[in-house]
Order: sequence, then C-alpha cells, then structure tokens
Amino acid sequence: MAILYLSTPERGAVFRAHLAQAMPDLPFHEGTAPDPAEVTVAIAWTCPPDLFERHPNLSLLISVGAGVDQLDLSRIPPEVQVVRMLEPGLPEQMVEYVTLATLALHRDLPTYLDQARRGEWRAGRNRPAAERRVGVMGMGQLGAAVLAALAPFGFPLAGFSRAGTAPAGVEGFSDLGAFLARTDLLICLLPLTDATRGMLNARLFAGLPHGAALVHAGRGAQLVAGDLIAALATGQISAAMLDVTDPEPLPPQHPLWTHPRVIVTPHVACQTRAEDGARHVAAVLGAWRAGQPIPGLIDRARGY
Repeated sequence: MAILYLSTPERGAVFRAHLAQAMPDLPFHEGTAPDPAEVTVAIAWTCPPDLFERHPNLSLLISVGAGVDQLDLSRIPPEVQVVRMLEPGLPEQMVEYVTLATLALHRDLPTYLDQARRGEWRAGRNRPAAERRVGVMGMGQLGAAVLAALAPFGFPLAGFSRAGTAPAGVEGFSDLGAFLARTDLLICLLPLTDATRGMLNARLFAGLPHGAALVHAGRGAQLVAGDLIAALATGQISAAMLDVTDPEPLPPQHPLWTHPRVIVTPHVACQTRAEDGARHVAAVLGAWRAGQPIPGLIDRARGY
C-alpha cells in the first residue's frame, strides 16, 4: 500500500511532510513508484493516460482541486473511488471573492472604472440592496457559505439546485425559469457537468430581468462568451465579473479583456492551500482505511 503524488513539487513537499507525521507507514512517491503494484492511492490534478494500467491496485484517486471536471471519469475504472478537495480555505476564499464581485456590480464599479479611464466624474444612483435580488446557482458547500455572507447586506436571496433546497432565510428553486425571472444579480457556482456545459447562454440570459448582472466563478466552459457579449450589447446583461473563462487565459485580442462592462480575474476566487489540502488528504486516507464515510467522495453518476 502506497501513495503516488502527481502534481506540483511545492505542494508535494508539504503533503509529504504532513503525511509522514500523520501516516508514517504509508510510502509517499512523487512522479513514479518503484513498485507500481504497491500504489493504492493517487493524488493528482489530471491523470496520465496509462495511470490505471500501470497501477492495477489503485483504488482511491484524490483531486488536488475543489472540482473533478478536469478528469475524464469515463476512463477511470468504476471500482476507483474519486474524491474532491474539501478544505476550509476554499469556502472562505470564495466568500471573499463573491462578496467582492457582488458589491462591485451592485455599486456599479464597472461603470466607474470605465469613466475613470476616460477622465469622467459622473455619479450614478446608489440602488438599495433590498431592491437587488441575488440568486446563487449551486447549493453545495460554497453556495451555502456565499449566501450566509451576503445575508447581512439585505439582498433578497435565492438559491437554485436540482433539489430546490436552500438554507434558512433563502428562497429555494428547482425551476430554473422561475429562479431566473426573480434574479437581478446571478452568481454561478455550479460544477461543470454535461448538463451545465454552455449553460450560461443566450437563452438563460433572456430569462433574467433586463439589466441583470452576472458573477461567474464556476467553470469557464459553462459560459458562451459570444452570447454574453451580445447580451451586454443589448443591455440585457448590464455587467459581469468573470473569474473563469474558456480557454484560460483568453486569447490576447478577445473582446472580454477590454469590454467596459466586464471585469476579468485570472481564476483566483479559490486556490487550494497546501497545508489545508494536506490535512484534508490525511482525513480522507484515515476514513478510507477505517472503512468510514470519505469526505469529498463524489457521486460518479452526477459527476461531482
């Protein structure tokens, strides 16, 4: 029984040191293992094409990121359990980013940044938070944390998920059309699946009230960039803050870079912190070895 680590050496050094203390009986190999048959656990962002052929006894795959959409689950043997990263720094960082983005759009920051570039001094109307209906797509760990952080500002809050459940004080929706119709500022935190790929498109934008704003911190492939640009041109979407794009980074001449109603950030909403990640991996391995429920274990049918 051994661990095979396949990610950055900087994070690997932290993982190695932490696991050497928590589980000194588990050999930790980076890149390759002397005996491929010994490997039962892999820690990685993506998998080499021959990973499972070279390591026939591999039964646990731990992603170093909060998502697993970078993995081709169809190529992973069904007996291999796949785990995503759950560490306290991720929801904390997402709360910071989404709060920043929500307030920036609520207080018309893209307008004022554009005016400043042109040397214009012109004040707009400060709209009360009670008049800005915020809706979050994705009611997992991150969505719940974001809604809790936004509640004190006084925004009417709603959440969309397949089950339609939401935290106390938040209106829950499973009907996407009804959810969009009441949402003035849309926050996308959904995982990337076949169902959500390309979901932020012209049809979805048309379902929002005219002049709605978008915060996108899910996955880049969920957004149809051309549809967003068209919606910005008509005013259907008033402004957007994007932390994820497809591709990443955008090509140098892509219009979203310089659009006066768009703020682009380089996928910085959440970054896995090595120390917290190492503690999560130790918790996963402890539960797995004890036959207990594994934190972060994904549902292969859902893809998250």
